[in-house]
Amino acid sequence: MSIKIILADDHKITRQGLRSLLEKNPEMQVLAEVENGRGAVEKARELKPDVVIMDVSMPDLNGVEATRQVLQENGDVKVIALSMYSDTLFVSEMLKSGASGYLLKDCAFEELEQAIKTVTEGKAYLSSSISGVVVEDYLHRLSRAEVSATDILTDREREVLQLIAEGQSTKLIAKKLHISAKTVETHRRQIMNKLNIHTVAELTKYAIRKGLTALDN
Repeated sequence: MSIKIILADDHKITRQGLRSLLEKNPEMQVLAEVENGRGAVEKARELKPDVVIMDVSMPDLNGVEATRQVLQENGDVKVIALSMYSDTLFVSEMLKSGASGYLLKDCAFEELEQAIKTVTEGKAYLSSSISGVVVEDYLHRLSRAEVSATDILTDREREVLQLIAEGQSTKLIAKKLHISAKTVETHRRQIMNKLNIHTVAELTKYAIRKGLTALDN
């Protein structure tokens, strides 16, 4: 039986290239392509894939939050992060969210195939360049007993924070999240209070610094 896959990346050419390569393997089937994390959550709910290949930095809902939501709904799905970022922040947040693998976009396609097979066997897969980052982060946390600032926020608050940082209006955020504008404002006040940040500009800088969104989104 083939491994069922969803591709989540905000660059169409990347999705098409991956799809073309993956579909040459008779053991793998691409069910869908999506351009953001929210689409990944919706398609994973609808299609029940074995694996989601997830870009980390995407507009609307980033890969970290999308991974959390996908796995909250179906813990059997395996998520592989495929990113251009090797920074400790991105790697550690994806792994904390439940991703089973992390590869860089400059890896060979054969490595991605191996990662897919590995995670479907219930094992984790990290590219060699990422393994060192994970060990470094672990030692850093041990030495400083450090907790990520994003742990302070709830899942919904992190969603709202990303959308605010991307310049979306209260009305549009409310529509996207199926909540009232008043609830969005309440979330924004709570986010600012928890982070001790008092302007939207500072919230935006914070979201970029913490990897919740990126300048190129």
